[in-house]
Amino acid sequence: MPILSRVRNLIPRQLLDTSRFAYVSLPSNDQSRNGSPTTYSRFKWQAGDRLRIGRMSVSRSVALAIAGLVFLLLFAIGGMRGLRRQQLADELPQPFYWELYDRLNGYYNGVSMLVPVSEHVVENQYNQSHPPTEWNMRVIKQPPINPVPYSPYPDFTSREYLKQHHSVETCYLDAKEKVPAPDVYAYPALPKIFPEPLFGSYEELGIREDVCFDRFGRLGPYGYGYNESVPGALGVGDRSENAGSEQVFAKAGFTDYSKVDWGAAQKRCGEKNKARFAENQPSGKKRVRRQAFVLRTWTGYKYNAYQMLSLRAMVNELSLKSGGEFDVHFLVHVKNNSIPIWADKTLYQQTLEENVPREFWNLSTLWSEQQMLAYYPAPFPDNFANMAGSSIHGVYRSAHFPLQWFSQEHPEYDFVWNWEMDVRYSGHYYEFHTKVGEWAARQPRKGLWERSARFWMPNHHGNYANFTAFVEAEVQSKDIPENDAEKNGPVPVWGPARNFTNRGMLPPPPGTTPPSTYEEDNYTWGVGEEADLLTFNPIFDPSMTNWVFSQDVTGYNRTLPIPPRRAAIVTVGRLSKRLLSVMHEETWRMKHHMFPEMFPAAMSFHHGLKAAYIPHPIYFDRDWETGYMDQVFNYPKEIWSSPFGWGENNLLGSTFYYNAGFSGALWRRWLGMAENGEGGRKWEEEGSGRMCLRGVLHHPVKREDGPVD
Repeated sequence: MPILSRVRNLIPRQLLDTSRFAYVSLPSNDQSRNGSPTTYSRFKWQAGDRLRIGRMSVSRSVALAIAGLVFLLLFAIGGMRGLRRQQLADELPQPFYWELYDRLNGYYNGVSMLVPVSEHVVENQYNQSHPPTEWNMRVIKQPPINPVPYSPYPDFTSREYLKQHHSVETCYLDAKEKVPAPDVYAYPALPKIFPEPLFGSYEELGIREDVCFDRFGRLGPYGYGYNESVPGALGVGDRSENAGSEQVFAKAGFTDYSKVDWGAAQKRCGEKNKARFAENQPSGKKRVRRQAFVLRTWTGYKYNAYQMLSLRAMVNELSLKSGGEFDVHFLVHVKNNSIPIWADKTLYQQTLEENVPREFWNLSTLWSEQQMLAYYPAPFPDNFANMAGSSIHGVYRSAHFPLQWFSQEHPEYDFVWNWEMDVRYSGHYYEFHTKVGEWAARQPRKGLWERSARFWMPNHHGNYANFTAFVEAEVQSKDIPENDAEKNGPVPVWGPARNFTNRGMLPPPPGTTPPSTYEEDNYTWGVGEEADLLTFNPIFDPSMTNWVFSQDVTGYNRTLPIPPRRAAIVTVGRLSKRLLSVMHEETWRMKHHMFPEMFPAAMSFHHGLKAAYIPHPIYFDRDWETGYMDQVFNYPKEIWSSPFGWGENNLLGSTFYYNAGFSGALWRRWLGMAENGEGGRKWEEEGSGRMCLRGVLHHPVKREDGPVD
């Protein structure tokens, strides 16, 4: 595509921008082109004297002829080289349109620039002018504000809480109850200049946005920054910029985590608090739902020191500090199918201990594809398109099989979180996971599928109430008239979506039939109902995109049209016991199957379950104009420009997508690592200190091995 066609709608000054920044090696990002996306070459053509040729001798004429031939030859060679250079230049990939926007630098402002939230300045100018240039300037050496313990938990001892719930027993790391579960620390402030998320909202979810976390307050209580002489030290963080970090260690102390058995601690915590989760509660008391937080890992996985810190945080914050509301599990895929893990306990334990750090042995459960083949035996006939070219029992196409099996083995859990090993969160795990669940429970079912199919951009759409009204109007004016019911299913979605030709379906679960018509409902049905499916990307219609796995659908009559369905990119999310039971029944009884990112959403769609895309804050590395952003993400002009297809390049600069490059780069910079020649100890010490982020969900983070010094 010509470059000039890429600069439509841009303000003219952007053609002169020279602040290109590469956070990953992108297909179209050549580091040698860090200047303007449009290059203008200026040549001066001299108007010299007219050439005069006088009388010459034969020898002089011959010499001139030879010189002329040499000149012509050199000119031809030069022309060929120039043509080749032009051809190579034409072959170079052009910059993506979003790369023309200004880079946002406020992420890298450090703790010496912290100010009360009332003095905080939003960096985003939304392409209307240049973002503020005051950043990374060290004013003082020490942070001007002290970190404080951060506790998003209810006051378990308050009269109000005890009036509605059973009492909560305190949990400890050790059996003798001498080592308390640690607190984490946050700064009640923000860097003076800091960007806003372009998708989602802290305020809407009920997550605090007036605090930020540095790496010492967030990970120090779990061993980050320990001197190597401290027992159990992991050897990370002790050489990074650390001004003011002594305040965290003075309060948190030091714990020898090499002696902690997280599985035993979690089990003790659950036992002490089991009355909270009992089905039969005393009069007036509310039962607390139990949730499994499942980490999908595998044999041969390398647990680096930074990931150990994050894993400790998950168990402590989700399980121990909450009084057992969550249980963390490692669901370990045994990749060698020849190992009969179900046949011998000794072999099972040996395999586990060889592949999981000792701290987490008693949190781990093994499974294998061979086991799933026995649990969900073949055949699975009538596949529309196996684009992966792999077995239906392989983890790539059936990552949901072990989750379904896990739920059947653990009926005590009301919800199962499906968590990948390359996800990180810079905020507090309990706050994030409880707030997103509470938000979804507050949502009415009316219009929820339609809202969940769109990206919500507060700067463009206004608050979520405005967004809800806007979507409802658009459903009536656009979605319904343009809908192809056979291909897309019903619009609006209201109860089970079953009006398509099929070979047979199981009946929907109780409670999924709407109590009134869509028009009669006043946004009341579903309010207070827990969602069966939570996703962190929109729940879209694959038939409206060129997503490569759109037709990986099995078990439906291929002489009939492929069933309408829904999907959400990235399998991270929460699934209810009810949804997992439906998926289990559809799998073994009906032999129905879809790609992992499609099956949970499609089953929720078909069976009338409550599904919601969580509008969590997603940041971008560039200062997008949100009107244009809305067009790109919510109204792609062609099917192949969908962000869930070939238009996925537009999410490379985000903090959450399956291939978001900015996500890992921002995480590593927050850890104090150098990235593309920026960051690291010297950068932080000479600048404004280490970074301080709000709670950000990062995916993917494929490595944590950047240089610190």
